[in-house]
Amino acid sequence: MPADAPPLLLFDIDGTLMRKSGPHHRQVLVDAVRMVAGLDATTDHIPVQGMLDRDILRWMMRDAGASATRITRAMPAIVEQAQQLYVERCPDLTAKVCPGVRTLLNRVTRRRIKAGLVTGNLSTIGWTKVDRAGLKHHFAFGSFAEEGKDRATLARRAIAHARREKWITRHSPIALFGDHENDILAAKANGIRSVAVATGISLPAQLAALQPDFLLTDLRNCPLEEILS
Repeated sequence: MPADAPPLLLFDIDGTLMRKSGPHHRQVLVDAVRMVAGLDATTDHIPVQGMLDRDILRWMMRDAGASATRITRAMPAIVEQAQQLYVERCPDLTAKVCPGVRTLLNRVTRRRIKAGLVTGNLSTIGWTKVDRAGLKHHFAFGSFAEEGKDRATLARRAIAHARREKWITRHSPIALFGDHENDILAAKANGIRSVAVATGISLPAQLAALQPDFLLTDLRNCPLEEILS
């Protein structure tokens, strides 16, 4: 690992680090909208995979009849309420970690490679998930749903943060691990390496269609040296 080009690894959470983490995340969005805005909303018809939480909330409220102005005014309080509820309700997630994740992150940590989260989760929800899964100590920072309009923006903010902290240089290899097409698109938009992992809802053929740099069944035997080369 050249001293003038330390690598940076970025990871999505849902479907990449862990899967089938229960209904709690969706339910706190529903409950927060009801508690703050008084709307009976649902996520049942929304393809939430790969989406940012605030976009999910906006879709829910719009379909429940809220105007754009009402949505904008209510959003900060709903975001705060949803995160508070998730901290209260999130169960132990240690059994939900995807195959190979712990081994890979242990390798990354031992080598002192900086790792960060790039996720559509709201920040407190994202940190709570990785904490309850026993993974939080592997991550130096994160870029979350509050911080950008789409996943490409979140990845760009994460890279900028790492540069400001002088963790990386312009020569550093950077890779984004994700299970959804939006993760691949975000990597390509930022000119970084895309590592697609077929542990989420997207099929391998759907991921392959976007030509990621690496397409893995899961993170067991992850070719870390090749990704960093």
